[in-house]
Amino acid sequence: MLLALDAGNTNITIGVFDGPSLTHRWRLRTVHEQTEDEWGILLRNLFSLESLDLREVDGVIIASVVPPLNPTLAGMTRRYFHREPLFVNHETHTGLTILYDNPREVGADRIVNAVAAFEKYGAPCVVVDLGTAITFDCVTAKAEYLGGIICAGIGISIDALFSRTAKLPKVDFREPDKLIGTNTVASIQSGLWYGAIGLIDGITERLVAEMGPDTRVIATGGQARLITPGSRFLKHADEDLTLEGLELIWRRNR
Repeated sequence: MLLALDAGNTNITIGVFDGPSLTHRWRLRTVHEQTEDEWGILLRNLFSLESLDLREVDGVIIASVVPPLNPTLAGMTRRYFHREPLFVNHETHTGLTILYDNPREVGADRIVNAVAAFEKYGAPCVVVDLGTAITFDCVTAKAEYLGGIICAGIGISIDALFSRTAKLPKVDFREPDKLIGTNTVASIQSGLWYGAIGLIDGITERLVAEMGPDTRVIATGGQARLITPGSRFLKHADEDLTLEGLELIWRRNR
């Protein structure tokens, strides 16, 4: 079995693969203060609930955009899984040529998403990841990672409205019943929803115009399935894209 960890700023997504098949998936909050043992106990309990044996894990691969967490996750995998983890970075063999000015700056999750989208959907392609940030990552038909665009995420917008205003409440992100809100909560929800879709479709339209009409557009991240139906360009919502990209990279490096 392969254990794959996608450590983001808000959540850590955990996947277990039996061969190329994703058999189990969990999502935990990213808690910087947790120790190796606390992470280990959490994973041990998750495995136990699904009748999985930690000893059957023969590989661990991690994509992390939270550098302070890396030593803790590495220590946890050594202690509880007795494996040396493979951390994905710009030097990892992925099959992509990274054309970023400074490849060290590319987040591991963006590399992994690009690999998975290229392999699963073909190229040219754009991956729209709706996480803490909204990122757009562009890959050519020649397997070149061009770079992309980074925007503030939906959760950040919600927090900013709440924290920087005196009277606006904190609301859930969901599709509004109508465009024109007739109360404060409905007005904020409409603004968040149509603002996010407008941002995504506006940027994607420009990217497709630059990369060509055959460009595939794939959405991933926690809010991908929620927002895809409202978009003109998001046709595929793939919540497991990052985990499947990790499995592909593991096989390529093994």
